[in-house]
Amino acid sequence: MKSHQSRGFTLIELVVVITILGILAAFAIPKFIALDTQARVATINGLAGSVKSAAALARSLAMVTGGNPANVVMEGATVTLTNNYPDLPGIALAVNSSVSDFTYAAATGVFAKVGAPTPANCSVTYTPPAAAGSTPTVVVNIAGC
Repeated sequence: MKSHQSRGFTLIELVVVITILGILAAFAIPKFIALDTQARVATINGLAGSVKSAAALARSLAMVTGGNPANVVMEGATVTLTNNYPDLPGIALAVNSSVSDFTYAAATGVFAKVGAPTPANCSVTYTPPAAAGSTPTVVVNIAGC
């Protein structure tokens, strides 16, 4: 008599494996969603640092030229200044933000993250100094990232 050997998996084994994979996926998906938010927050914080550095560099160039110049040239772009710091249209040129990750509103000084759940609340806001001798403010908003 010949013995019968079975090949493959039983239905119960397949169901157990699929169930285990489903449980693992249920734990892994929220982790990936949290990484997406963390990446947007890191991008916003990086942009805030770039805005602060660009403003400081523009001020340094203004101090080197002496007096109170109306503008400075940074990487071929003419950046207009207010109280030796970039004004609202000038900060975008100073940052050199030709990247499509952000939209910039020159009227308000807001860099908003494209693709954020609420871009207006995932942003960096630049405000030039109000008086000579004061510094600009850079505000980070990550509530909607």
